[in-house]
Amino acid sequence: MHVTPPIPLLKRVPPGAWVALTWCATAVFTFLARIRLPGEEAAEYQVAVQFYRWDGLVILALATALALAGSRLLSRRPLTALALLLTAAGFATTNLAVGAIQLSQFLAVDVALYFIAAAHSRRTGVTAVSMALGVLVAWLTVRLLRGWGIGVSDELAVALTAVVAWLLGDASHRTRAYAEKLRVQAAGQAVTDERLRIAREMHDMVAHSIGIIALQAGAAARVVHTQPDAAREAMTAVETAGRETLAGLRRMLVALRQADQGRAAHVPEAAQLRPAEGLADLDRLAAATTAAGVRVDVRWRGERRQLPSDIDLSAFRIVQESITNVVRHAGTATCRVTVDYGDEDVAVDITDSGRGRGTSTDTGFGLIGMRERVTLLHGEFTAGPRPEGGFRVTARLPVPATATAAA
Repeated sequence: MHVTPPIPLLKRVPPGAWVALTWCATAVFTFLARIRLPGEEAAEYQVAVQFYRWDGLVILALATALALAGSRLLSRRPLTALALLLTAAGFATTNLAVGAIQLSQFLAVDVALYFIAAAHSRRTGVTAVSMALGVLVAWLTVRLLRGWGIGVSDELAVALTAVVAWLLGDASHRTRAYAEKLRVQAAGQAVTDERLRIAREMHDMVAHSIGIIALQAGAAARVVHTQPDAAREAMTAVETAGRETLAGLRRMLVALRQADQGRAAHVPEAAQLRPAEGLADLDRLAAATTAAGVRVDVRWRGERRQLPSDIDLSAFRIVQESITNVVRHAGTATCRVTVDYGDEDVAVDITDSGRGRGTSTDTGFGLIGMRERVTLLHGEFTAGPRPEGGFRVTARLPVPATATAAA
């Protein structure tokens, strides 16, 4: 059973909570910076007159309330939340008697800017950072118009942190968007690959069966009046091949309709997909083709062993498709199949002494499908007429070292 890993604790904390925690931490820092701490000769900053008065405490409480309200609205209404946080930063700064909004009062805004740029559209992120920079400019403009002193360097540092926070959030947004794009492309490619695999399976299965059926039906038609028993056997073989093909198609359709492996338990046993075919079924394939009128001589080399399922199936399908092409196009009564088990690979070689045109009258899907199978397994594939006549198909499929060791 697949178990979803738990989400890390830090990722479970909502963005608004981080903004609220940042505001509270900077409020504590602002207070500590204005008292003499152990080891200091004097406090880092001078205390404004209103810092401890009732009106200053009221302004601080109002600013904190605005900041907490903005934190709650951050995910649903980001621009409204940012406006509340900017207002809170302005109120908190009035208690300090300074010429510019300090970084400690603006740090919660920076955190909000990051989350807005990371979680919302680029347009919303640009609007948010423009609002933040606009408030800083407005603060300095009002103080200049009233003839008060300003802290340009402090304000520039605060503006820089706002831009950096927005850039980091925007980069995070782009990274997630790109990862989602790759995920969608990978899902689409997986669907395409699965469709190609199914198309190859259906082509290999149907083409081979239809070839055998056509050969047997032609033989039955030729001897129906002179050898009724032989004709009856041929038609029985046609019936058997047809039923097997229909059963295979039915199993494939059932497999396609299963949403996941968990639903397979609810499918009747008769409808379950049988084990994938492999080189172990080659003798049965040769016997069926020989009975249809084209003798298949199978030769084994090397030590036969269990192969990985994808390699085993692909090797069998290549042989099956090659034999089908011999039956349909070669115009010969014999072909030879050689299976060579090497230390690091398995090779199949199919030759005939027919017309040497292979799939000249075919649609071309046979050789294309075989080549695709071999390419996916990083093997080597060749197909073409033989100089001495006939046609030859060879494929070499590397076997992973782990599979070789396991065998």
